[in-house]
Amino acid sequence: MDVGQVLHTSPYVTQIEKLADSMKQLTNTFLRMEEKKKAFTEDEVERMFDCVKEKVCGQCEKCSWCWGENFVRTYQMGYEILSAVDRYGNELNTETKRRLQQCCVKAPRFLREILEAFHEARQNMMWVNRIAQSREGCALQMDTFADLIRISAKELEDSMFTDERLSKRITANLKRRGVRVLNTNFFMNKEGKYEVHVTARSLKEQYVTVKEVAKEVSSAMGRRLVPEGTQSQMLGKEYATVICLEGPRYYTLHGVARIGKGSSQISGDNFMMANLQGGRQSAALSDGMGSGVRACRESTRVIELLEELLDAGFPEKAAIQMINTTLVLGREEIHYSTVDLSVFDLYTGECEFIKAGASATFIKRKDKVEHLSSTSLPIGVVHKLELDSVKRTLKDGDFVIMVTDGVMDALPTGEQDVLLETIIQGTSMINPKEFANHILQQVQNWSEEPPQDDMTVLVIGVWEK
Repeated sequence: MDVGQVLHTSPYVTQIEKLADSMKQLTNTFLRMEEKKKAFTEDEVERMFDCVKEKVCGQCEKCSWCWGENFVRTYQMGYEILSAVDRYGNELNTETKRRLQQCCVKAPRFLREILEAFHEARQNMMWVNRIAQSREGCALQMDTFADLIRISAKELEDSMFTDERLSKRITANLKRRGVRVLNTNFFMNKEGKYEVHVTARSLKEQYVTVKEVAKEVSSAMGRRLVPEGTQSQMLGKEYATVICLEGPRYYTLHGVARIGKGSSQISGDNFMMANLQGGRQSAALSDGMGSGVRACRESTRVIELLEELLDAGFPEKAAIQMINTTLVLGREEIHYSTVDLSVFDLYTGECEFIKAGASATFIKRKDKVEHLSSTSLPIGVVHKLELDSVKRTLKDGDFVIMVTDGVMDALPTGEQDVLLETIIQGTSMINPKEFANHILQQVQNWSEEPPQDDMTVLVIGVWEK
């Protein structure tokens, strides 16, 4: 940081940290509440017996004897029946039925009522456990969100600074362009790259492009800054904030080729490419369970949620975990989807590959092809998900090839990885779209039959500017 630049401590950051602490306390409260039940309590068993006694034994001439002098034996018989039901189901073993008939003159009705009481109590236990599982999932979500808030607040506090000299220079440069500056905020990310937020409006009738604004900010700072890609491209008469980022070293281009099961136009695979904060970019593939409209709906939901969370600044793994919890909670049936996520740092060239049940990813360099595999489960299956993650540094001219299971399954079993590596290595194409189409076509030529599953190939090329 240059002389004259001062770190900025904001009271809002302190308030955000207090909010995170409150959410942590709420999380702990949720986790301390009633846990999942694994067995009936003595009171619940007592209520079962009372119910049977009232419905069956109340009008029986032997009631006073069974529940009086013979109380211990009656209870033992009841416990034996409950244990047998828990082990064998409604069809009790012959020995238990025989013993019940010897002890009780109303054995069939006694058995029917105790089975009904048992199943009702077990249903209640299932609902209690479902509520406990939902509460645990909510606690996990809140805990993750609290961590994100705390990390974001710390990063914000560390990155904010003030520089009166630069502010005046930017204001003067933009004034000559017919732009009035309301305020300027400076940030520096952990890689030492500048980010400048200029809130301004045009003084003239015509609009001013954000590229012109970024050019003047670059001139004032002596650094190459570019406008963030997600904002409006023009500055008008109303005040708006233009975000200028120090230009990254790398850029990417992507291409996709896809086909549905049986050559259908509807595919259960979905993908996205999105710009993230801090000069990063993400590429994601999701393969929904099965194929057709239902699988498409599932993978679309996953991709949309992932894009929303990443755009909001959630860490990649935390975003996937939160989507997994959302899919698991409140569902009677399992509906899983794979997640294959590649996150590119356009400043350093580093790429992180995160997989949840996803197929292989390939990295094509000038002289070799690297194969990255995964053994993790898809999202939507288990409550606590284990993710596979690995990082690689990419260089100018490298390609990342992401595929869904349908592509691999179309190749002969046991040879899929080698064959796909050979196809990738054997092409000299540098256009990502043509590259993806070539891979898909070569795989289809191997199978010589209509696709047995949805097939998607996503190719991302990385180049230096």
